[in-house]
Amino acid sequence: MATLRRLLDSDTQVALTDMIWMELLQGAEHDEDVAAVRASLSPCVLLRSKSPNDFEAGADVYRAARRAGHTIRRPQDCLIAAVCLRERVPLLHDDRDFERIAAVSELEVVPV
Repeated sequence: MATLRRLLDSDTQVALTDMIWMELLQGAEHDEDVAAVRASLSPCVLLRSKSPNDFEAGADVYRAARRAGHTIRRPQDCLIAAVCLRERVPLLHDDRDFERIAAVSELEVVPV
């Protein structure tokens, strides 16, 4: 989260998928924290999932990982990757599954 904070405080444009937006909001412990999270994310560009193409692409990512011997633990990670692939944007992450996805796709990852 510190890297994301640093990026938000800089002139770097940050994009979030709708799934990441939801995950960050659900991580707010108290209702008043939700407003603070929304405010800090307001400069971000929101990349929306486009059904059904992104969901099909996410399933393709999942199957590619399985063929390579990797089980992706959360299917929503495949959807996040599919949106990043479609938009050709790098993915900042702290999740080993994104490294596995990058190994079987053109996903560009930036580990925290």
